[in-house]
Amino acid sequence: MSWVDSHRGDLGGSIYAAIRTGGGLMATILIIEDEVFIRQNAGWTIEDLGHDTLSACDLAEALVHLSGSGHIDGLFVDIRLHALAHGGYDIANQATRLRPDLRVLYTSGSYLTDDMQSLFVRGGQFLQKPYSPYQLEFSIAALLQ
Repeated sequence: MSWVDSHRGDLGGSIYAAIRTGGGLMATILIIEDEVFIRQNAGWTIEDLGHDTLSACDLAEALVHLSGSGHIDGLFVDIRLHALAHGGYDIANQATRLRPDLRVLYTSGSYLTDDMQSLFVRGGQFLQKPYSPYQLEFSIAALLQ
């Protein structure tokens, strides 16, 4: 039994349905992660849900996508990028200035604290590393609701 199926009762009905059926939620997610293996796996998982992905490893690459004309529904961003402890926050802040309706899902290997959460953009969500494909699926579905 998958994680999603085992937590069906904990999930909202529409979120569960969206995860299991694709729910017509086709979206474009920009993944910003400096670890190439993690970035690729996240991309594969999100694409398996039927979404499109764009990838970046840092602020400069992210800004190429964000300043372009292509549609982006969500940002999946690692908080710590390379040596920058707040790199993900910086990207999310700049991204939402360029695209105010952008939804943001932060990720980190650090436990979420109130101090960290206070730096989130409005409506920002969090996924703790390491995460399973099913946890990422759930988080992306919740982000797009």
